[in-house]
Amino acid sequence: MHLLFRRSALLLLTALLALCALAPPLAAQEVDGLLPVEQAYQVTAEVRTPGTIHLHWTIAPDYYLYRSRISAKASGGAATLGSLQLPDGLKEHDEYLGDIEIYHHAIDATLPYTLQDKNAKTLTLAVKMQGCHEVDPKICYPPYTKTLTMTLPGNGAATQGKAGGTDLLTAIGKNSSEMLTDGGKNASSGDALPAEQAFRFEAIATAPNTLLLRWTMPKHYYLYRDKTELTLLDADGAKLGTPQWPNGVAYHDQYSGDSIVYFDQVEVPLPITRGMTDHVKLQARFQGCLEDGICYPVMTRTVDVALPPASGNGDGGPKESPKTTSASPNLLFVLLLALIGGLLFNLMPCVLPVLSLKAITLLESGGSPKNARNHALSYTAGVLTSFGILGLIVAGLGARWGVQLQQPLFVGSMVYLIFAMGLGFSGVVQFGAGLANVGQSLTQKPGLRGDFFTGVLAVVVASACTTPFMGAATTFALAAPPMISLLVFLTLGLGLALPFLLIGFFPKLGAWLPKPGAWMETLKQTLAFPLYLTAVWLTWVLANQRGADGAGLLLVGVVLLAMALWWFERSRHRGVPSKVLAGALLLIALVPLALIHKVPTPTATASAQADMGMVAFTPAKLAELRKQGTPVFVDMTADWCITCKANEHAVLNTDAFRDLLKRTGTVYMKGDWTNENPAITAFLKRWNSPGVPVYVVFGKNGAEGVKLPSVLTAGIVRRAVEKAAQ
Repeated sequence: MHLLFRRSALLLLTALLALCALAPPLAAQEVDGLLPVEQAYQVTAEVRTPGTIHLHWTIAPDYYLYRSRISAKASGGAATLGSLQLPDGLKEHDEYLGDIEIYHHAIDATLPYTLQDKNAKTLTLAVKMQGCHEVDPKICYPPYTKTLTMTLPGNGAATQGKAGGTDLLTAIGKNSSEMLTDGGKNASSGDALPAEQAFRFEAIATAPNTLLLRWTMPKHYYLYRDKTELTLLDADGAKLGTPQWPNGVAYHDQYSGDSIVYFDQVEVPLPITRGMTDHVKLQARFQGCLEDGICYPVMTRTVDVALPPASGNGDGGPKESPKTTSASPNLLFVLLLALIGGLLFNLMPCVLPVLSLKAITLLESGGSPKNARNHALSYTAGVLTSFGILGLIVAGLGARWGVQLQQPLFVGSMVYLIFAMGLGFSGVVQFGAGLANVGQSLTQKPGLRGDFFTGVLAVVVASACTTPFMGAATTFALAAPPMISLLVFLTLGLGLALPFLLIGFFPKLGAWLPKPGAWMETLKQTLAFPLYLTAVWLTWVLANQRGADGAGLLLVGVVLLAMALWWFERSRHRGVPSKVLAGALLLIALVPLALIHKVPTPTATASAQADMGMVAFTPAKLAELRKQGTPVFVDMTADWCITCKANEHAVLNTDAFRDLLKRTGTVYMKGDWTNENPAITAFLKRWNSPGVPVYVVFGKNGAEGVKLPSVLTAGIVRRAVEKAAQ
């Protein structure tokens, strides 16, 4: 029973740690800045002539509708509907839906109908649609149904328009003074479509410096080439090149004489010189006609075009993505950086407690070379397995480094585990060899399973740190194919395990280790205190995630855990009832941990932002400051990131940095990634960063940003800020 309890406790803690590390957020994050679905997609319907419903959608900027997800149904069986006549959409490939067509800005469609009741005065239509927000946060709405009621024309008869008369002018939406008529050829309202339907205009960015313009016309409509003007509104430094018109059709009409025109559809590449923005507003003025019918007045359309992030954007993307860089780093060089970065993990304070465990294991192994090799291989296997899982997550899901520490349940689980290990070091409780060999008798050989989980724990705790060389390697891994990305992460793990692997296979390297003796018990108990300090630090991280209530709940759980482990040790040589009570106490201790995610996130205060004139990061605020020509120092950080805190203590929270900001007129913008934040995640992705810290300095007059190293010095920051302010 006693052995069963020990193994159950081990499996419980280990499974809890592993599951919550890989689990998605327990509560959906509320996303700001999205329009209600009824505002993002506004639809109207009217019956202009009996038998046909005309529908019009107005789509908000940065939103789109799926063509295949639009449908209509008559309510109550009042009418039989024909096929919904939708225009062709913009063809794209969706990773989930495959080849699709989407609509931006506006749509016009027609829907034939036949009334069941000839005396009906109204017709009610249920229009179903679905669409998405195409910029951060990229979110798709659930299917949405809008109910529309239309008044039917009297007596079921159509009102026919006359040539040049009022009905024709209404049909194309223009007054007679603006319109060119057909010279008396008696075009009726049925001959001329509204301008929005007759000439559909779209624009997208197909490359960092190229726009693609597209005009689509029904049969018998044509567009003049030489009556088209293109202008950028709010250009922010961007300039248009010369449109690359394809060969058109030589055509003669009574309005313009000999002209070059286009029928059906024309696509025109348009070069653009980039400015300091992630989108441009393009205005197109053009004119076209209906064969043997009317010519429309000059039409004006304005569209917002999102520019690819590869060449820079308003919220600070770099000039060139690693995926498109012609001179990508040599793989062997990247692997060398990964090996050095992993090796430096052994010097990071976040890994120190686990190194303490491994140091005792090496000392306990005695002089047997075989034992030393087995310990080294088991520890290395744990490290490589964990880094391999991280590599698969990055390759498969695009997760960022340290993202698991955004989950309060994971942070709380680490507090429990590390605090329990500290109690074992202090002698309060003795676990078996199954839990990282804590408290193992100095005369026994520690189990290899404990070495394996020591390696796992080393990676879990190391995930809160970054090292100087690791950043470059993981940045490469994020843009590399999955197998290369996995290889980079395994090399990081090899670097972390390398010192113990070398000592295990080359015993002479361990000659510096003292011989085992009674002093080791004192050392073991002394090394408990770094574990306690680590638990305190993680509790502070949780306090920033869930406030004082969350930290208080965790501390109650820690006390209950200590009581459960204390009673477990006392029941070691007692009967079954005592052991059952110990198990019950352990389960009770897990209750506060399970409740932490229910504690609401504390509301941020403005006091921290007031210090040094700091402003909180938002893409809109950054774009506004850059548009104003203000230098900006962007600091992406997290409370669980030790490298971030070290940089703040050494450089960013100093009088010298405050004076530098004041002297150069630079705004200090801080993004807190302690909890999940889609806007910050998007910023990290645009800067090809595996995680925090990320420091980017944007210069005056909207100049491109410069990314700084992950480990800062006062000199690096001073030179970057002064250069940006010039």
